[in-house]
Amino acid sequence: MNKRRMTVLLPLLAAALALGACSPKYNWRESSDDGAHFVVLLPGKPARVTRTVDLDGPKAEMSMTAAEIDGTTFAVGTAELADNAAAARALDAMAAALLNNIGGKAREGAALPGKTGEFSRTLDLDAQGTVRGRPLRLVARLAAKGRRVYQVLILGDAKAVTDENIETFFGSFKPT
Repeated sequence: MNKRRMTVLLPLLAAALALGACSPKYNWRESSDDGAHFVVLLPGKPARVTRTVDLDGPKAEMSMTAAEIDGTTFAVGTAELADNAAAARALDAMAAALLNNIGGKAREGAALPGKTGEFSRTLDLDAQGTVRGRPLRLVARLAAKGRRVYQVLILGDAKAVTDENIETFFGSFKPT
């Protein structure tokens, strides 16, 4: 193959490889809960569920909006508690429950992307754990704003919880 053909083919090959590396499985779209308490980008069509949760004392109806891609869950949960103090305290119960669910321990100093200035309290978690023999990574931001609590998380295989997905998901979250 001559040098001229190589200079034409190499850029085309590089472009084809780059396009092939793009994964259509992450179809980021703006989503919110039915009460419009937040806006976030989710990588697929969201499902919604509401259930009663025990936040170490107070019980609350938590609404979850989530999308799952290849076994990795991207979710936002929100609940309203009796008062601001209960909301701030509930974050510790939420963190303990999430870590217990995966038998994990949070890494010290986790700091996730996205704005936190409008919250009265936040907890960022980055933990490794195992569920049914499957190693998982949990990345979560728990936040209180007034009487409302938010649970923003990604849970999945460590390879699927990429820096790019963390940046896109957490950077897009906005309480309303």
